[in-house]
Amino acid sequence: MKGSSRLRIGLTGGIGSGKSAAADLLAAHGAAIIDADVIAHELTSSGGAAMPALVEAFGPDVRDSTGALDRAAMRQRVFANPEARILLESVLHPRIAAVMRQAATEQPGDYLVFVVPLLVEHLDRWRPQIDRLCVVDCPPEAQLARVRARSGLAAEMIEAIMATQATRTQRLAVADDVLDNSGDREHLSRQVDALHARYRSFVHKN
Repeated sequence: MKGSSRLRIGLTGGIGSGKSAAADLLAAHGAAIIDADVIAHELTSSGGAAMPALVEAFGPDVRDSTGALDRAAMRQRVFANPEARILLESVLHPRIAAVMRQAATEQPGDYLVFVVPLLVEHLDRWRPQIDRLCVVDCPPEAQLARVRARSGLAAEMIEAIMATQATRTQRLAVADDVLDNSGDREHLSRQVDALHARYRSFVHKN
């Protein structure tokens, strides 16, 4: 990511905040989107590059019937055992970072957008890699409702996930730009239009 001459945006937000929706809208404007979650799913799919290391770290039961990471079982494991979370991150994060660095040299687009759910939680690592930090924001109750609607996870599990993430206050405190996603998609789209225009103005200044 260092060495890129393009404007580099870090896009983040809590679970259910609407990061993917915002990224899709920015992509429609010509931004190059590099999504850590998408990369993580590729790495942990059947035959994914991270699967041998995950099997070595956690045992063969880490795989589901297709050979991919059993995400539901892993989710339960890391919330029950903080050491398991640290081990999982030690396997995945360097691999995700390597793919993101490579993608940043290959993706066409007016500017780069790195979509990273835990960017604020790892801000010391990410700040040198980005020019601006954009937070997709919404109330916690909206996060909960959206995640329940799309995933069917129990409220208790969603709340547990939210509790491991940076708070809304912490994210807003370090944001350079904020997208308010408390309304409908049209509300978000109008803000993304304005944000894209701002990013394009930065690009042309340079």
